[in-house]
Amino acid sequence: MTSNAQVGSVSEARGPAPVSVLVVEDDATIRRAVQLALERYGYRVDVAADGLDGLDAFRAGAHDLLILDVMLPQLDGIGLCTRIREESSVPVLMMSARGDALDVVAGLEAGADDYVVKPVDIAVMVARIRALLRRATFRPDREGPVPATGTTGSRTGGASAPWTAGASGFRSADAARGHVLTFGDLTVDTLGMEVRRAGETVALTPTELRLLLEFAAAPGTVLDRRRLLREVWDYGWEGDTRVVDLCVLRLRKKIGGGRIETVRGFGYKLVRG
Repeated sequence: MTSNAQVGSVSEARGPAPVSVLVVEDDATIRRAVQLALERYGYRVDVAADGLDGLDAFRAGAHDLLILDVMLPQLDGIGLCTRIREESSVPVLMMSARGDALDVVAGLEAGADDYVVKPVDIAVMVARIRALLRRATFRPDREGPVPATGTTGSRTGGASAPWTAGASGFRSADAARGHVLTFGDLTVDTLGMEVRRAGETVALTPTELRLLLEFAAAPGTVLDRRRLLREVWDYGWEGDTRVVDLCVLRLRKKIGGGRIETVRGFGYKLVRG
C-alpha cells in the first residue's frame, strides 16, 4: 500500500450514513491496510477473505461499492463479479496484482466498472471510488449527487434488480425539451433514465448508462476514447482506454451490435437511424 497527499476531505460521509464499501481480498496484510486507509477517509468498510465469503457478505449487506481482488480462493474475483452482476449493478472496482492485460480485460468483461493495480496507491483508489460513486448517484436534472432512484444492491439488503435509473451526469441542453430520444428500435429517456430496445427495458449498469447518454447527446459524432474517459469515467488524468473499449463491447451486446460504430484510429459514434 502506498500513499500520496490527502485527496480532498478526510471524511467521505454522505449525510448521516457513511458510504459503505465491501473489500474482498485474501491477503490479510493488504486487506487490513485497505480497510484502515479507507476508514480514515470516513468510509464504512466490511471485509471478506475469499470469493464465497465475499458473495455472502454482498448478499447480506447493503454496500455502495465493492472492491474485489482478481485472485481469490474458493471463487475468484472474475467469477464473483459475474455472480454479482447477475443480481445487482452496484459499482465494482477490481484490484489486479500485476495490471496484467488478461486480468484487466477479464475483470471488465465480467462487469467491473474500473480497476487499480497493486501495490495500491490509496490516493488513486479514493479518486476512483469517488468517480464511481458520482457516476452512480448523479441525475441529469439536478445540480449535484442525490440518492439514486434505481437499485444497485446498495441500501436494499444486497441483491437487487439491475439499474435502469439515476446513473448519469448527462448534460444535454435539449433534455428538458425532448427527453425521449429515438435511434431505430432504441429509445433513451434522459430524464427517467430508462432505455428500451424494441419496447423492452434494457438493464444497464451506471457506467453503461452514462456512456450511452454521452453518445446520445451527440449522435453521429465520433467521440474519442480520451474524451469518454474524461466525461464518463470522470478521469482528471490519463486512464487506460481498455476500460472504454470493454464497456462499449458490453453496451453493444445490450443495445445491438450495430448501434455503436467503431471509427478506426479515432473512436466511436452512435448510429442515428
